[in-house]
Amino acid sequence: MWRRNLLARIAISRDLCAREPVIRSPFVDRWKKPFSTSSEEQEAATEAFVSRPTKGLVYGRLNQLGKNTLKTDIIHFFDGCNLTLSDIRFDYNRSYNPLGAVLQFPSKGPFDAAVKLLIRKGRLYRLEKADRSQWDLLTSYDGKTVLIQGVPRNASFDDVERVLSGCNFDSSSIQMFVRPGFPDSVRMALVQFPTRLEAMNAFLTKNRSFCLNNPISMRVLQ
Repeated sequence: MWRRNLLARIAISRDLCAREPVIRSPFVDRWKKPFSTSSEEQEAATEAFVSRPTKGLVYGRLNQLGKNTLKTDIIHFFDGCNLTLSDIRFDYNRSYNPLGAVLQFPSKGPFDAAVKLLIRKGRLYRLEKADRSQWDLLTSYDGKTVLIQGVPRNASFDDVERVLSGCNFDSSSIQMFVRPGFPDSVRMALVQFPTRLEAMNAFLTKNRSFCLNNPISMRVLQ
């Protein structure tokens, strides 16, 4: 008797389980969705990434510079190309004559604008594409260093200081050296100044003066 009752209860519970609705969690359905979008959406995203304009510094080498060309001359020539004094580095030879200058543009747009300006203004300079390594190799004197040429061989550091009397300069920065010249080699000196203004003031007031009765010439290095 008790066995028949037990079998009846088991049958009833199985029937109720079969009729009970299954409740599915919405979180299960969410995680079952694929992560990738449709093929059309993927292609559109890829195309947008490829066509996105790349931003970054662009370098150009400017040739055919004059010996007395200044950074400000280049900035004024390329007006509207977003160049600043810190975006220009001159390339000098061993005698400190400019071979050219490397320009750092904020992006490709200003570089292209500079090329168009050269064409419109008659190609006074020659601008060609450069890379970052050319920029890194150059020293920027930043208009604060003055080159003195024609220093007598027997001149001392004190003699150079006397030439610059009345100017504000760093006396510990004076360097003297000899470079080949024609018909004789030339002795030179480099002197650093605190600001561009003081370096230019020394050039304007002391250029073509004398050191131990020898005429000297001066130039502000960029």
